[in-house]
Amino acid sequence: MLSQPLSFQNRESSQTRVPATYMRGGTSKGVFFRLHDLPPAAQVAGAARDRLLMRVIGSPDPYGKQIDGMGGATSSTSKTVIVSKSAQAGHDVDYLFGQVSIDKAFVDWSGNCGNLSAAIGPFAIYAGFIEPERIPHNGVVAVRVWQVNISKTIVVHVPIKDGLVQETGEFELDGVTFPAAEIQVDFMDPADGEGSMFPTGNLVDDLDVPGVGTF
Repeated sequence: MLSQPLSFQNRESSQTRVPATYMRGGTSKGVFFRLHDLPPAAQVAGAARDRLLMRVIGSPDPYGKQIDGMGGATSSTSKTVIVSKSAQAGHDVDYLFGQVSIDKAFVDWSGNCGNLSAAIGPFAIYAGFIEPERIPHNGVVAVRVWQVNISKTIVVHVPIKDGLVQETGEFELDGVTFPAAEIQVDFMDPADGEGSMFPTGNLVDDLDVPGVGTF
């Protein structure tokens, strides 16, 4: 994890500095921002926010490499996250996810990143969104997250060791080279009711295949 102000040039001034944190969650990496750290014009949805995030990531890049930016030239490393104190009752933080196109001037706000959801809990603690009295010396903190893109609740269980977020560990994840601490992520009612995530609405369907039988 890297946390420091990002500096990049724009046409309005010689530099723009924005505090940010670079984090991995699952098999994805992204640049995390606290909403109130963004320039005022980028604190609301719109073209100014999109331009800022694309510039940070290094898009659009016709070479497809994002050399001049924090992106890693893959869909799993061209991601941005904005976190704020939650406006939803019973939640700690609001989590807004932006998938930045690599070669086009486009930020997709239509969905969530399940991988980066695991990093929201640790970031919320690092960024001061969780009250100190809720953080044990050793144990687990359940961070309740409102996923703004899809209007869903996520509970991230963050392990704490010696009063700090535990980052090292022996948990291994396919697609990630080194082991680390395991973070449990609970997606609460992701499909709005039983069966609605299936194309037909049924948990089980019988398919009648002429000349073969029923499956």
